[in-house]
Amino acid sequence: MSNLRIGQGVDFHRLVEGRDLWLGGVLVPHTKGALGHSDADVLLHAICDALLGAACLGDIGTHFPDTSQEFKNIDSKILLQRTMELLEQHVYTVINIDCMLCLQAPKIKPYIPLMQEVIAHILKVEKDAISVKATTAEGLGFVGREEGVMAYATVLIEKNKLLF
Repeated sequence: MSNLRIGQGVDFHRLVEGRDLWLGGVLVPHTKGALGHSDADVLLHAICDALLGAACLGDIGTHFPDTSQEFKNIDSKILLQRTMELLEQHVYTVINIDCMLCLQAPKIKPYIPLMQEVIAHILKVEKDAISVKATTAEGLGFVGREEGVMAYATVLIEKNKLLF
């Protein structure tokens, strides 16, 4: 039986004026930011959901509910760290992650290497195990109208055998 597990995550947030835009743990300068209970980092939220799903540990809303004051305005890097701690408690390690950000603006290519570094550091993997890509919606839908941002993440994790 294989010890490899695949998980998928997706997240959406509305874009509004007066909020910071956090993507992949990096503050990206823009006129709008994502609205949410936490810092609304869609990329880190999608990764958390993908990791939790791959390990059959529920979802981000179960572990970090948006009804809890504990998570009000929380830095999503903390949520990813706590997710990684849960995986480690269940003896999982991350092999690689492939992510896609969907937003019309701003262009995020200059920020991708830093996003990879931030995510890799938290998940205790090499930077080349973290793929972050971006696309626009070609002006279509809520993303194309710059009303929102979305992210997808696919993860591969491995259950480690305990050695006694």
